[in-house]
Amino acid sequence: MSAKVVVIGSLNMDLVTRASRLPKGGETLIGQSFTTVSGGKGANQAVAAARLGAQVSMIGCVGNDAYGEALRGALLAEQIDCRAVSTVDGSSGVALIVVDDSSQNSIVIVPGANGALTAETIDRFDSVIRAADVLICQLEVPDASVGHALKRGRELGKTVILNPAPASRPLPSDWYASIDYLIPNESEASALSGLSVDSLDTAQAAATRLIALGAGKVIITLGAQGSLFADGQRFEHFPAPVVKAVDTTAAGDTFVGGFAAALAAGNDEAQAIRFGQVAAALSVTRAGAQPSIPALSDVQAFKTP
Repeated sequence: MSAKVVVIGSLNMDLVTRASRLPKGGETLIGQSFTTVSGGKGANQAVAAARLGAQVSMIGCVGNDAYGEALRGALLAEQIDCRAVSTVDGSSGVALIVVDDSSQNSIVIVPGANGALTAETIDRFDSVIRAADVLICQLEVPDASVGHALKRGRELGKTVILNPAPASRPLPSDWYASIDYLIPNESEASALSGLSVDSLDTAQAAATRLIALGAGKVIITLGAQGSLFADGQRFEHFPAPVVKAVDTTAAGDTFVGGFAAALAAGNDEAQAIRFGQVAAALSVTRAGAQPSIPALSDVQAFKTP
């Protein structure tokens, strides 16, 4: 069957430096390397879904600068439909990323053109949403646009996924009824629920609260500890595949894109979660955001060590 995914969200150029550790406040460190890599949570998830078997369309905005051309080109190279990627005056979004020797990262995002993605822009490309099976949103574009996209996805009967990243506060209460799958990580689940999430038990408590707020189902990604699924009736823990991590950038995006692609292809939730986990595990064995995202053949060939 066809597997069609539409991603509504951000496109950023990632400016990545590696250093032995993350700098402290007021400190200057000498870095080990610097690269520019196409990224942004929306674009990363679009690339992941495309590489992992889905037909993907992207709705977003880039600036009329060199980064904008590069960001669009990176999506086109993955056979992603970019007719709904608009070019606006000004700079494209950028993300300043520092990765340390333990593969942890620290990120500062400057939205740039992503701030120009409005409800009106989304409505211009309603036909793109109508053609999809699964709709994915994140939080790197204006909240009003995210809320509009979620509600439109619900109106059209699409499977709606929200990856609430980056999240530092609770979501608007009227969003939850439009969300089929809410997929936060530990810190995002803490911000949304008001509960500290640092174990499976606390993740269950946070998921229970998020479902009580109206989310259909919740998947909390727990890094090396795997994922917790909750639907209001039961919990299920999915242990993570064991790999040697090099760079965790875009691991969450890879999971979301892989999960969406697997769902759109007709897999059940458990199959889609395991598929997304293998894709994410493979991504952390490689450096960078989009360059680290595996292909479908990589996931199919993966065997647990």
